[in-house]
Amino acid sequence: MPRTEIDLDPVTHITADAIGKPGQRVFYLQAWQGAQSVTLLIEKVQLQTLALGVTQFLEELGRRYPGLPPASPLYQEVAMHIQPPVDPLFRVGEMGLAYDPDRDLVCLVAYELVADEGGEEETSVVRFWCTRSQLLALAAWGLEVVNRGRPICPQCGEPMDPEGHFCPRRNGHKH
Repeated sequence: MPRTEIDLDPVTHITADAIGKPGQRVFYLQAWQGAQSVTLLIEKVQLQTLALGVTQFLEELGRRYPGLPPASPLYQEVAMHIQPPVDPLFRVGEMGLAYDPDRDLVCLVAYELVADEGGEEETSVVRFWCTRSQLLALAAWGLEVVNRGRPICPQCGEPMDPEGHFCPRRNGHKH
């Protein structure tokens, strides 16, 4: 498949969400620039890691650039849900963050998950240029989405299904 390279610079909106029942949810990252949208498929752990990484990244920016006004994590839930079309461009393998101090914009870079060793030349990439507040709201909402999933077993740390959970730490006993 040919390489795709997209820059949404700047995004008008960015979000992440999950579709489906807990235990069967599919996670997406979606951004808009005017009428153009890009949707990517991500894993739950990627959303959780992104949310925590964004918070740490913005804290570091605050230390490095002490004159920056604070970013706001506020969002309206109705605006944070995925909007059609939900047709992912690709599955994300890696994500990274960069900062342009001249424009006070953060770039979230998403790289396609490539199954073989095709090399960077064949890896698709999308760059989402966001305000710090857009990214912080994405992080706050992302943690909310992750936490709406199945409860975690206090014994083994694995998700528990509504029908019960066979915990390896309890020798397979259901609780």
